[in-house]
Amino acid sequence: MALQEIAQQTVTGLGYELVEIERSAGGLLRVTIDLPWAPGQEGFVNVEDCEKVTRQLQYALEVEGVDYKRLEVSSPGLDRPLRSERDFERFAGELVDITLKAPVGAAGAGQVSANRKKFRGQLGRGEGGGWQLVWSEEPAAKPGQRVSRKKEPPPLQAIGFTLDELKEARLAPVVDFKGRRPRQTGES
Repeated sequence: MALQEIAQQTVTGLGYELVEIERSAGGLLRVTIDLPWAPGQEGFVNVEDCEKVTRQLQYALEVEGVDYKRLEVSSPGLDRPLRSERDFERFAGELVDITLKAPVGAAGAGQVSANRKKFRGQLGRGEGGGWQLVWSEEPAAKPGQRVSRKKEPPPLQAIGFTLDELKEARLAPVVDFKGRRPRQTGES
């Protein structure tokens, strides 16, 4: 039985989703898991989840005779890779980094550099069943900087793509070190 199949069966059998499996130098086997996604609910993998999967995977790998030195099971983290259509549906509306397989070329119509492959923006559904990324080239205001309300908002740019055109897609890690934000009026 192949390593991918063993990991997939074990992880899904325990009620988790296999995000990634990677073999590294020195016999390290790295397995990334996540909680299955259902619209409207969001959960996070904790240490106990990783420990449970590690124990079961160690047993399954030993039974199948898979050679490895060290097993590492973890959550996908802040920069979670997006691979399947389901991942894109789950994280629609989030800030995402994408890398295209080929540069934009003439499709950029002069709006972006023709040899550009990397983009960061808000993920959304595109026309015709594909996906799109929307962004602004203007840098974000610095903390504490006053921004005039009369100032015209920066123009938004968008690029449409399909999953076949992607080399890599990941959630863009956004960390707020200031803690909880004050409630907006109308929130409960």
